Amino acid sequence: MVYIHHCACVSPQPNLLTAQTETIQESVDNVLHVMEPKYDGIPLGVLRRMGKAVRMGVGTALPLIHKHDKPLQGIVIGTANGGMEDCIKFLNQVIEFEEGTLTPTNFVQSTTNAIASQLGMMSSNKGYNITHVNRGLSFENALLDVIMLLREHPTQAYLLGGVEEISNYNYNIDHLAGSYKKEIISNLHLYDSKTDGSIAGEGVAMFIADAEGVGAIAVVDAIKLLPADQVDEIVVQLQLFLATHLSEGEVIDVLLTGENGDERLNPFYGAVEEVLKGATVARYKHLTGEFATASALSLYIACQVLESQTLPSHLLKYPSAKKEIKKILLYNNHKGVQHSFILVSKI
Repeated sequence: MVYIHHCACVSPQPNLLTAQTETIQESVDNVLHVMEPKYDGIPLGVLRRMGKAVRMGVGTALPLIHKHDKPLQGIVIGTANGGMEDCIKFLNQVIEFEEGTLTPTNFVQSTTNAIASQLGMMSSNKGYNITHVNRGLSFENALLDVIMLLREHPTQAYLLGGVEEISNYNYNIDHLAGSYKKEIISNLHLYDSKTDGSIAGEGVAMFIADAEGVGAIAVVDAIKLLPADQVDEIVVQLQLFLATHLSEGEVIDVLLTGENGDERLNPFYGAVEEVLKGATVARYKHLTGEFATASALSLYIACQVLESQTLPSHLLKYPSAKKEIKKILLYNNHKGVQHSFILVSKI
């Protein structure tokens, strides 16, 4: 088990659990960009040289590192495209300047591990430092890594995170591949659309995790990563997952899905809902948009819901009576071929 003690995020919304639908920021041209804070913890001279992904990741994680009263033994980050914008800038400079005088900043920050390495240097953390890049399962692999580390070192604590930015390069590729809707649609009406594709998003969520429950806000009981493209296989694996990790009499109170308005993926989400008929069904990608590590933000939302016992009505797929929320199952589906289940419980 992994206990979450602190968490923070930067997202397209000022508050992911806002109860007022009128305060939800709307998408522009099917894109939801993050609302970045001032990043007071980063010196201005350093901040202005940072790419967006590095800026978001470092700015979100540093306050958590300083808040935790014990030193961290490692930094584990998941990202699919973090740093890609700086990579493209550097490659364009190679062409523009004919491999002459190039800007080193874009080169240094053009790799996906730039976020974890910057955090390690700025927090003087010389411990385990790794970045998982596994497309739609990048954050889940980072979480699985932390689970294994804590089984081996139960007295240690780690920083866990998921980071994604919208780069022009990846946006154009995904758009041509049909990942985003052809028609312009507001994120407020995302689930009413009956067409292929979703809207683009970005964001970052960071967590302080250890194996000690004292003072924790939530616990990750189990995780399942599943590459599959058949609905029946997802149903079988979900039933096995629940049978393995739920004790007799335990039920899932909330199913928080990554439903994103893509008509092609609805059969998967519908099948999972059918298995969990008694659970309250909630969704969140009208707030964040779709991106490879959106599941990091879903874990952030789950932690906040379990701590506050508040579930805003705009997150609900169906009207539901209020009840105590003890267990939340996160189900995310990336492009119909990468799936994950994460079971999160109240302390």
